Amino acid sequence: MTIPLFDTYPRLRGALPYIALGALPTPVERWTALEQEIGIGTLHVKCDNVSGLLYGGNKVRKLEFLLGRTVQEGVKTVLTFGAAGSNHALATALYARGLGVNCVSMLVPQANAPSVQRNLLFAHRQGAELHLYPGRKRVALATLMQFQRLKRQQGRFPQVIPPGGSSPTGCLGFVNAAFELRQQVEAGLLPEPGLIYVASGTMGTCIGLLLGLRACGLQRKVMATRVTSPPYTSAEKGRKLYQGTQTTLREADPTFPASSFPAEQFELRDEFLGEGYGLPTPGGAEAIAMAQQAGMKLEGTYTGKALAGLIADARAGKLREKNVLFWNTYNSRDFSAEIRHVDYHALPSGFHPYFETGAQ
Repeated sequence: MTIPLFDTYPRLRGALPYIALGALPTPVERWTALEQEIGIGTLHVKCDNVSGLLYGGNKVRKLEFLLGRTVQEGVKTVLTFGAAGSNHALATALYARGLGVNCVSMLVPQANAPSVQRNLLFAHRQGAELHLYPGRKRVALATLMQFQRLKRQQGRFPQVIPPGGSSPTGCLGFVNAAFELRQQVEAGLLPEPGLIYVASGTMGTCIGLLLGLRACGLQRKVMATRVTSPPYTSAEKGRKLYQGTQTTLREADPTFPASSFPAEQFELRDEFLGEGYGLPTPGGAEAIAMAQQAGMKLEGTYTGKALAGLIADARAGKLREKNVLFWNTYNSRDFSAEIRHVDYHALPSGFHPYFETGAQ
């Protein structure tokens, strides 16, 4: 498998942790019917929904570098964080298990939905150790206790993987994705996009793309649709993550280009969040229905809201002459067979209300 970032900067190969997990490169498709319906010059989709054979979505790219470090350092357990139905926590558990690594997931409550139930069951099926806490302060205290427990049991501390995998190491996956996109543009698979629309949960995807696009010469605008509140998504966090990721790259290879945060190439959209993380919006629901008619499955927490932003801009006449790319970060791999016979009672009791009360 070629790694476009390493092909361009060979000194990064071996200097950065990496293990191949994904089915990359992911394809690009044109949404002709939708571009005509809402008035866009051209509309393509980057199909990261099929980024992995077992489980797709945007987390796989980050985990190639995050779990690459796990393997490199011989860590036995990773400890990660998220909301109860976290796609990131599930993906981490799944791909860690394939490497013989345990996963402890420190989770907080979120609005109930069928996806929350499915992800919890599949994470349990993958052997994840699941814990639910009422808020971030309790998680912080419990994390210290987990560190002590795992040190006693295993003789070493676990590796911490932050929410969404959005650290400078995790962002490397989307720096690489930008170089992958450049190859697809050069191959004529799509015109160079002027605007790229993507959801922003913990910012690793949009900031990794922004840095990678600037480094590889595709200096186009990233339209990041906020689906979480600060501190998970904020302008300040984006700048810090950009500089931290760039520092990681330049320490590994000083020839990697240095740049200041390109504010003119980044827009953080607030108006499509609605009432909060995991809560549906009318615009998101409409976007999901329109995507389904075009043959693609989206969801209401991330991708539906991101596409709602794109649709709103198109209807306002802002995209008529633009080449637009929508980055689909949602897993489309079906794992229903894996969880068909999993009894939710096997989960810790704190998770049972997700199966005993109504979902959105």
